[in-house]
This record gives sequence, C-alpha cells and structure tokens, in this order.
Amino acid sequence: MVGQMFVQYQIPENRTRRYPVVMIHGGGQTASNFLGTPDGRRGWADDFVANGYTVYVVDQSGRGRSGFFGDVYGKTRKPSVGNVEQRFTSPEVKELWPQARLHTQWPGSGRQGDPTFDAFYASQVETIGDEGLIEELNREAVAKLLDRIGPAVLLTHSQAGVIGWSAADARPHLVKGILAIEPSGPPIRENLAKGAPDYFEDGPVTRPWGVTRGKLAYEPPAATPEELKLVRQEEADGPGLVRCFLQAESARHLPHLEGIPILILTSEASYHTPYDHCTARFLAQAGVKNSFVRLPDRGIRGNGHMMMLENNNLEIAALIRDWEQANVR
Repeated sequence: MVGQMFVQYQIPENRTRRYPVVMIHGGGQTASNFLGTPDGRRGWADDFVANGYTVYVVDQSGRGRSGFFGDVYGKTRKPSVGNVEQRFTSPEVKELWPQARLHTQWPGSGRQGDPTFDAFYASQVETIGDEGLIEELNREAVAKLLDRIGPAVLLTHSQAGVIGWSAADARPHLVKGILAIEPSGPPIRENLAKGAPDYFEDGPVTRPWGVTRGKLAYEPPAATPEELKLVRQEEADGPGLVRCFLQAESARHLPHLEGIPILILTSEASYHTPYDHCTARFLAQAGVKNSFVRLPDRGIRGNGHMMMLENNNLEIAALIRDWEQANVR
C-alpha cells in the first residue's frame, strides 16, 4: 500500500471550538514541527488542544511515520546543514534577502553544534523529489481525512500551502477555513534569494496554476495554465519585495475557494517575507478574499520561517486562534 498518511489526534475534554484544526507541515519536515520545540517548549498542537480545539497532526504521505517506498515515490531531496541554517535558523548570518538581518527569535545560535539546532536538524527528513507527486498524494490523503472526520480548518505551513489550496478545491464543503502560514510561493515562479545588491532572481515555473502545481477549478474553465494569461507587475509593491505575477485581464475566479475564510500569515525576517503578499494578491484577484497579516504589523518582531518553533511561538499561536475565532463560523 502506498499513498497512506499517518495522522495523530487529540480531543480536549472541554472542547470549545466547533471545527477541528488539521496541521500540515512543510517540506523536509514532519509532524514534529507542531508537537514541541527543539528546546523542549510546548508546541502548537498541545497549545491549541489546551485552548479547546480538537487537533489532527499529520505526517505527509511519503514522509516520517507515513512510510517511504522508493520504487514508487522515486528519488528524494535530502536536507543539508547549510540550507537549514541559512533558510530557517540563522538567516541573519548570510543575509540572502533584505529582511534576513531582522531575525532574532530562534532559540540559540541557529548554527551547527548548538544543542537546539542539532535537535532540530535531527528532525529533518528526506522529501520526495517530485513536488507534483507530493501535491497529488497529499491532496488525496487530506481529502480522505476530511471525508472521515468531517468539516475542519486546515493549518498549512510552507510547502503544505499547495496542499491546502488543492484539498479545498477538492472538498470545498468540508474546508471551513485555511490558516496558511507562509504558504508555498510566490505564484508561478520560484524566487531565488541570492544576497546583495540585487537579492532576487527568478527560478523555474513551479506553480503554473497560480498557487498550485496541479490543476485548479477556474471559472471560466481553463484547460491549460497558459489560458490564465499571467503578467508581472512593472513595479514591486514596496522596497524589499518581489514583483508579483497576476492575471492580465478578465481574471478567472477560483469558485471552490471563494467564501472560505483564509488567513495568510508571514513573519518579519523569513525568505517568504518578500513575496507572500503576491499569493494574497493572486487569490484576491481570483475572487478569493483573504486576510494578509504581517507579524510585525501586530507587534510580533524578529521571526523567521519556522515561527512555530521560535521563542515567541505561543504568542503567534494565540494570534492565529484569535483570527480563527473571529472569522470561522
């Protein structure tokens, strides 16, 4: 059997929220991101349970406790110390993007040999190399999970962003909200951070359907991604930001995502900080209203991409819950 997804859950004795939250980790990660921090503090899963939520935490198909089968899933990508340090734990050292120097919230030095870094690095795993297969497998697995547990709120992080959009497209009546924590982006092309003075470089087209690799249900229908007629902004929305790809004219809508309360949350110092607004703009143009929130605008400073593990992780969890309680019905 392949394609299966391991799910663990907790139901609080005093359940105060109607819908459970399904937490889906990002690339190279497992459910451990939500179960606790590498320096031993409470993670988001337990914190949500303590605040009245039923919580489901998954290991993506082909990852961690879900199992890996090389003859079916193919080649993998392996983590490296250098990549983990410069993207997750100590981006301020190399400053590959303009906001990286603002990073202050990782517990410890964020470098190899620091006990907290080493504990975090021990949790990094190989990932299926074919990103399209990752999206396909997990769209189906999350859809089947929703079929089993009923309506829920999806909390996605990073690479899981595409899983949230595609699962909602497949089961719009069962997704009552999406809490997208720095979701996979920006639309269409990868953004490669390379440092001063230019900082940004275009990577390959990896999300041809805008926010996903796989096909989404647009209205009017689009048979191919080329029918979306995407163009790039002439000027960025502000300093230190990338120029977004948007639909050029007569924007097609995403009817299955319309009406779902969506939070897109980005931090002050992550490599997502220069471009997560593009995801929010692309969705809004496609008729998908969303709340785009930058943590520094709420007085929460210094965070990077792995905010659920950083010093102020529970302050961020409280902000997410406040938004969910105010917007999901």
